[in-house]
Amino acid sequence: MIKKLSAEAIGTFWLVFGGCGSAVVAAGFPELGIGFVGVALAFGLTVLTMAYAVGPISGGHFNPAVTLGCAVAGRCEWSDVIPYWIAQIAGGTLAALALYIIASGTLDWTPGAFASNGFGEFSPGGYSLGSVLLVEVILTAGFIFVILGATQRGAPPGFAPIAIGLCLTLIHLVAIPVSNTSVNPARSTAMAFFAETPALSQLWVFWLAPLVGAAIGAFLWTTVLDND
Repeated sequence: MIKKLSAEAIGTFWLVFGGCGSAVVAAGFPELGIGFVGVALAFGLTVLTMAYAVGPISGGHFNPAVTLGCAVAGRCEWSDVIPYWIAQIAGGTLAALALYIIASGTLDWTPGAFASNGFGEFSPGGYSLGSVLLVEVILTAGFIFVILGATQRGAPPGFAPIAIGLCLTLIHLVAIPVSNTSVNPARSTAMAFFAETPALSQLWVFWLAPLVGAAIGAFLWTTVLDND
């Protein structure tokens, strides 16, 4: 179990450091040309690379919503859910701390939103609570659906991380303007700790919506398409 939890902590660290780091460190420099597309790709690449690196050890969740979806679908034990969540939050928070230290090394730097998630005036596009809830539920359900499909028996072996990473990239391309894209409560929690905005007070949204979406995606998969 220690190896599994270590893999989840390291994988979530990489996801937050690489994905959120691309937003905190690089996206603010137009001359680098990264923008929303670059941030979306960075998140996809973090999952793709760590799924190959440690996926065989822990399943490569790096996300409490994924862990819940796998439990609902019978792909992991319910007794693993809380330990996985703790490891994921710990890894993500360490990554956010490292990013805070790195980013604060420039003159006149302020954390601002610090790549956190939000709704209303704290949504990148000013989207309402209802819009944010709906996009997070739908996209998390789709993410779980893709994960379960890509990792089912009979799926092309060795390609699951590619499908999952590209799916996360697509999710960010859709949701960055709406919610700054969560679909991952550990990622949202980690960055909220360091934001100057009321990200912590809005954090409940980015636990509720992804977890509901994960349960919906897993239920749909297991009742409609499951071949395992």
